[in-house]
Amino acid sequence: MSKRVPGSGPILILATLFVAASFLAWYFSWFGRELSDVDIAKYLADEKNPRHVQHALSQIQQRMERGDPSAKNWYPQLVKLSGSPETEFRLTIAWLMGFDNQAPEFHEALLKLVRDPEPIVRRNAALALVRFNDGSGRDELISVLKPYVLKAPGDGVLASSQKQGATVSRRTLLARIEQPDGRVIELRSPLPGRVEKIAKANGDQVKRGEELLSLNSDEDSIWEALRGLAFVGNAEDLPMIESYATSNDASARVKEQASLTAKSISHR
Repeated sequence: MSKRVPGSGPILILATLFVAASFLAWYFSWFGRELSDVDIAKYLADEKNPRHVQHALSQIQQRMERGDPSAKNWYPQLVKLSGSPETEFRLTIAWLMGFDNQAPEFHEALLKLVRDPEPIVRRNAALALVRFNDGSGRDELISVLKPYVLKAPGDGVLASSQKQGATVSRRTLLARIEQPDGRVIELRSPLPGRVEKIAKANGDQVKRGEELLSLNSDEDSIWEALRGLAFVGNAEDLPMIESYATSNDASARVKEQASLTAKSISHR
């Protein structure tokens, strides 16, 4: 008969509790977990917990996609969240509102979001407005096809920066500026993309508002913008769009969409 190892009971209990805790932590943070109507309302109101808000928004999106009329119960909260100081909420809401192009309150909110200070929010709002057959975001969609210029947020010495051609995601650190008083300002990318040009080198003295670098949009953003412009673009946009159709740097997918967009505009 085997002998029982002294003290193994408490160890097994602790191990079981650890596994259970890990599972529960995963379960309650998993966006795929279905929420009740009460939970969705509760999570949407919990702005101090961004994961709760994002979880609720993902559940509402699923209901909107399958045409569930219950999603309308939270439309007033969505409109309220569109004015949140939290960028992540606004960019998600802007995208979400495009799933119901019959909601006048969404249309009104999107017309405000397309003038948002954050470019990622403006881009999502512009794309959503296309679904409302509204070209108010046309200028924003065209801007996706152009380099996005980032300027120095303050005076100081440029301490570090990305290299030309580097691929960056949103919130990637692009540069640090050491100010005369010793404080350091971090410049992070507001958009995903690729560093197109660097205007200032490490060690350069920079002044607030001076151009530091520019970013080219990522492929998905360019493709989405071209799709939107197929509906709201005009003849004035054709040279920029056609340049993507013949660009050696553009992917086959982008070239194809640029050609389709140019044809759509020309035939209107």
